[in-house]
Amino acid sequence: MPAYGRPPAYARPVLHILDARTGEPVPAAPALRGLTRIEAVASGLDPTALRVLLTADLLVRALELGGTPVWTTLTAPGQHAELRSAAAALAVRPFEDGHDLAAGLGEAQAIHVTTQPPDTFGDGPVVRVAPVRWEQWEETPGISPHPAPAALLRDPEAFRLALLRVPRSETVRLDSAALGEAAGWLARWRRAVAGWARQPSRPVPESVRARLRSAWEDDLDLPGVLQVLRDVESAPDLPDGARFETYAYADRLLALDLARDLGSLA
Repeated sequence: MPAYGRPPAYARPVLHILDARTGEPVPAAPALRGLTRIEAVASGLDPTALRVLLTADLLVRALELGGTPVWTTLTAPGQHAELRSAAAALAVRPFEDGHDLAAGLGEAQAIHVTTQPPDTFGDGPVVRVAPVRWEQWEETPGISPHPAPAALLRDPEAFRLALLRVPRSETVRLDSAALGEAAGWLARWRRAVAGWARQPSRPVPESVRARLRSAWEDDLDLPGVLQVLRDVESAPDLPDGARFETYAYADRLLALDLARDLGSLA
């Protein structure tokens, strides 16, 4: 499909997620404008737990872009302050403490985001998240396979992008090369966005908007969203002002601070 052109027929957006309990896609917000509760269930302070929180954050952002109100909670066995601090560095929005809040505030649905088996939970869909492996550490005898999150968060936006590039059902295998490649992508895109911003603004083409939403509404297909951005970057006849607005629109979900270099002289 071309990156822009005549917009396809597009119905009211409905985000669908794969329920790990049934293996079937279900609406993330079954009631129009009904409150959806997102519960992130993290095992502790490690990169896999951060991926759980990032997935919950993306689900929140996608639902809010569709007009659905969301209530988010965090359930974790310990190190809450450290986990919340690391999540904040990844641009993950704050969670309320799931242990301190009564359930059942009239939500239309509760969605559980976790690495745990789906039969651990009662009602509501379960979004399973695959683990994160730090390859170089795993190859070193006597060293924990999970480095301290601080080591991964020296460039948190590159870490976030490295996670977004892999479908959440697949294990993320990270090393310094993968983080460096993600950092390179970010630097290139930020330079491009800063340059495009100097041109007259143009609206996001409707077909591009539809492709973006079709990707993230299809079980949070973030690699698909990133592919649309690559197509927009290289489309030969798209006005630079439309490229800028497309990246700004997508960044409402991605939260990669793609407009960070606006106004720079480089």
